[in-house]
Amino acid sequence: MTPRWNLDALARPPKIFPAPGLEADGVRAIFYEGLPWKGRPTRVFAYVGLPPVGPGAKAPGMVLVHGGGGTAFADWVRLWTARGYAAIAMDTCGCTAGGEHMNRPRHEHGGPPGWGGYDQLDQPLEDQWMYHAVADVLLARAVLAALPEVHADRIGLTGISWGGILACIVAGVDPHLRFVAPVYGCGFLDQGRLATDLQSKIGPEAAGRWFDLWDPVHYLPRASAPMLWIVGTNDPAFPLPAMQKSYRLPTGPRTLSIQVGMEHSQPAGAAPEEIRGFADHVLKGGPPLARFTGQGTEGGDAWATFSASVRAVRAEFNFTADQGPWLDRAWRVRQAVLDPAAGRASTALPREATAFFLNVTDDRGCVTSTEHVALDECRRPD
Repeated sequence: MTPRWNLDALARPPKIFPAPGLEADGVRAIFYEGLPWKGRPTRVFAYVGLPPVGPGAKAPGMVLVHGGGGTAFADWVRLWTARGYAAIAMDTCGCTAGGEHMNRPRHEHGGPPGWGGYDQLDQPLEDQWMYHAVADVLLARAVLAALPEVHADRIGLTGISWGGILACIVAGVDPHLRFVAPVYGCGFLDQGRLATDLQSKIGPEAAGRWFDLWDPVHYLPRASAPMLWIVGTNDPAFPLPAMQKSYRLPTGPRTLSIQVGMEHSQPAGAAPEEIRGFADHVLKGGPPLARFTGQGTEGGDAWATFSASVRAVRAEFNFTADQGPWLDRAWRVRQAVLDPAAGRASTALPREATAFFLNVTDDRGCVTSTEHVALDECRRPD
């Protein structure tokens, strides 16, 4: 049985406390009340930012969830306020901003340390890091929604790496979010590098218990909000097959952006213009990203059909001729034939291809992708 959170309580704005000495330009530094840990109160550090809004006006909001080794990033908040959004970035590990990657300063009111909480499996669920981290994200949305300058019903979420894993869980838990955008974060974690690392640390039996509790596969089927999935072809932690199985689970609409050679890092994960385009569509009523309506192979060609409100300017065919670990595969990119009027992209399918996908780029520079197709040598298309 998966954990349960008191969603009514976590939807109410928590108490806010000052964070002296942690101020940053253009944002407000705060602590907010978290869930109790081992019977004592906790506080969560966060940066909050607001864009300029006129009298009586409200802005949409973004919740920003950092990855492993990270913290609340003021520059991430400023990125979104410059785009016209209110934003909150919280630390999920009982730390504050500062320090270095994987070595952030803990504060006296911090909750359980991250990442993963592998060494906490013998503790009550309510004292484990994953439980608290999800609650921290839910409470961050409540903090943002309570601000008079914010549209409480127009808040989205993006998370990076471990933050992407949390985003996938929250997508199936919090009904208030208008969209969720995991960046190289997904489920089926027992099929990737994390499984090997976890089994070596705590053994197969304990690793199995962790996956039974915290793998996003248990939560994604309950996700109904639109989701944008962003991943690199050679991501070290989230291979394309696990990503594909994950994005097929939610019941809501999905958009996919697979980017060849995308770096796995906080700066790269915060940067994709596709997230801004997706947010502008869902939260501001702007034009959507291109949406694929079909894909297949026929007569030695690979093809895809799509609809686009913003002019499509380029189509690319991405393929690998390699087999084995997805992390190690080399990908080749070549231009595909683009027919914007017909909403179609196509190209000849190389005989040596073992996997491929098609990308369409619009004139904002936003890239959307078909699902990747893995080709069985015994069942290749004619």
